[in-house]
Amino acid sequence: MSKRVKQDISIGGNLRDLRMDVGLSQGQAADKLRKMGLTISREMLSQMERGVYNVRVSILLAMKELYNVTSFDDFFAGLTLDDLPQEEE
Repeated sequence: MSKRVKQDISIGGNLRDLRMDVGLSQGQAADKLRKMGLTISREMLSQMERGVYNVRVSILLAMKELYNVTSFDDFFAGLTLDDLPQEEE
């Protein structure tokens, strides 16, 4: 039985911005990621960018190459612990 991990802070907006910076549509990016040997669809990529689907490390490694990212810090740019959702008491 698999357990779903809930995201606390989404990097989805940064993923979208990095993809758009290299001029790829979601479909084009998903196609290129599949050619790199990853199992991903345009819909999965869309969900990652919306923060509703967890990003696998293998996907991040491939995106780093595909999006010409020099540092993994680019995936987390602008994010702080202040972005954590407030817990209900």
